[in-house]
Amino acid sequence: MKGKKLSVLIVEDNVHMLRILAGMIRGFGFEEVFMSQDPADALEIIKTNVIDVMFIDYHMPVLDGIEFTQLVRNSADSPNPYVPIIMVTAYAEPSKVKAARDAGVTEFCCKPINATTLYSRIVSVVNRPRDFIRTPDYFGPDRRRRDDPAYRGPERRKDRMEEEEATPGAVSF
Repeated sequence: MKGKKLSVLIVEDNVHMLRILAGMIRGFGFEEVFMSQDPADALEIIKTNVIDVMFIDYHMPVLDGIEFTQLVRNSADSPNPYVPIIMVTAYAEPSKVKAARDAGVTEFCCKPINATTLYSRIVSVVNRPRDFIRTPDYFGPDRRRRDDPAYRGPERRKDRMEEEEATPGAVSF
């Protein structure tokens, strides 16, 4: 990841956590780090700057991290709905993680955060980006992290050979 000129936006209402995250991120070699304590201001930052990775808190006044993510992903005037979004939060119960995933958050980090975990999440979104999926009720990174060929359940993805076998005489391109 060294050598890449990536810009980062941190949206965190707690000034102390904002400074801690910014310090860690700068320590990883990122030079352009935007910070905002107000999600509304952060929306303006992403409209006027190219942001490569965003970090957001879950619980913030006025507009929480879930609502912020939904605006970034689904708003007609969003400049980059594909930007990787890493949620950093103390709210780690399964319902919150699921809500973040379903809003389109790319990665999730629990507070208290450490540099190793934070760096691994950055490497994940930069070096191994996931495809984006659009359905009637979801837009964001593919929520399935891997394709398990041994899985035979009802939600299993069919491969091309199975589809051809299911429809005899079908022509594939």
